[in-house]
Amino acid sequence: MGTWSGAEEPEDTLPSSNCPICKGTGFVHPLLPSGKTDFSQVVACRCVQKDLDKERQTRLQRYSGLAKLHRTMTFDNFDLKRVNLLPEQRQNLEMAFDLAINFAQSPDGWVVLEGVNGCGKTHLAAAIANHRLQAGKPVLFVVVPDFLDHLRYTFNPESKVSYDQLFEEVKNTPLLILDDFGEQSTTPWAQEKLYQVINYRYNARLATVITTCCSLDEIESRVSSRLVDPKISLVFNIRAPDYRSDRGSSPKKMSRRTRKER
Repeated sequence: MGTWSGAEEPEDTLPSSNCPICKGTGFVHPLLPSGKTDFSQVVACRCVQKDLDKERQTRLQRYSGLAKLHRTMTFDNFDLKRVNLLPEQRQNLEMAFDLAINFAQSPDGWVVLEGVNGCGKTHLAAAIANHRLQAGKPVLFVVVPDFLDHLRYTFNPESKVSYDQLFEEVKNTPLLILDDFGEQSTTPWAQEKLYQVINYRYNARLATVITTCCSLDEIESRVSSRLVDPKISLVFNIRAPDYRSDRGSSPKKMSRRTRKER
């Protein structure tokens, strides 16, 4: 088995069977800062690292819960040049965009994105998830009504996932994105499950992004009190109207409709 350091990386990735470093084993003993070989551990050789990274990326993508549409939502294709936006709406949307990028680069605390349907909050939340995935970091994107449906289904004998497995996964993931919070049914069971998730992550200070069409006073108080805690959470109201209303609408008309929908 060979040894490896960053200075010894070959420019081209060689098949492991022909690799002069690992001699076909796929693993090497790393070098210590002193230059001596550390025989106490092994690491993947450069010749197989690319395949390992690809496999890990596939696992992260599968774990993420991102639907096909959400996987296409990135910061690069977020439309900041929407027509018919009032100046203050455009400035507000740019602020939301900057907030999302900064959070994606270093997730810490909570971000709550409020706004009407189609304002861009789900796109920004999905863009955060895709940015983290590209960086090789785990993230779980959950549409809240769907999550509750999946949780209920775990009680079905045909379910391949147990209740505890799904619930613990959502509670403990390093970065959780809860989309469409408040769109779920308001049964006592649903409220209790969501409170347990929110309260656990609040106490553990786990990075979380929440999107909602609801105002915070429409959300159960024991949940909303955690969402507005300035020690951990930043609430941002996106004032842009539904992007589907851009066509054939004047700024003046959209402004009236936006105020009415709030």
